[in-house]
Amino acid sequence: MKQYVTYRRVSTTEQGRSGLGLEAQTRDIDLFLANYSDEPFEVIGQFTDVLSGADNERPELTNAITLAKQTGAELLVAKLDRLSRKVSFIATLMDDKKLSLRVASMPHADKFQLHVYAALAEQEREFISKRTKAALEAAKARGQKLGGMRDATMKRNEVVRANAAARAEKVRGLVLPLRDAGRSLREIASELNKAGVATARGGAWSAAQVKRIIDRLEVNT
Repeated sequence: MKQYVTYRRVSTTEQGRSGLGLEAQTRDIDLFLANYSDEPFEVIGQFTDVLSGADNERPELTNAITLAKQTGAELLVAKLDRLSRKVSFIATLMDDKKLSLRVASMPHADKFQLHVYAALAEQEREFISKRTKAALEAAKARGQKLGGMRDATMKRNEVVRANAAARAEKVRGLVLPLRDAGRSLREIASELNKAGVATARGGAWSAAQVKRIIDRLEVNT
């Protein structure tokens, strides 16, 4: 019988955020088990941490890994960044020959693909951070004072625009070639979903979302 040990993680600030909460992670894990798992199967352990992804000292993750290795069960997580936001930490887990890892949102990905995805995600976070700082510096250069309620809203808007632009750049290499090849918005959305690329809220792509990405890329070209 196929055995799994599931692990979920949220930080204090993420608990109520769409796509990152415990309920959403449980949904993704359940979808994997119902649609992609060998049968019969059983979940022999469930573990949850409420800690930052930058903190690798997570007791429940340690317990989950220990149980998975002792029993030969697969460690199952909803998304790769639930394990860690550090590619070095994820690489260490993947190099452990005694540990079998599966990511629900990327059901067919092998260890090599997961490693590549982790590296790309880390680069994206670094890019978003730099893009956000650049946007705030540009706002200051235009004479905007970043203080008070109104200015705080302006600051948030700058951050939102910067993050949206960074997400668009992340998928440029997939979206624009497909568009130039004559693929429809719906077809491009389907390809993004097949590739395991999540939207900003962690959901599936739609034609309307692809259209917004293309419009944003064309503005920034």
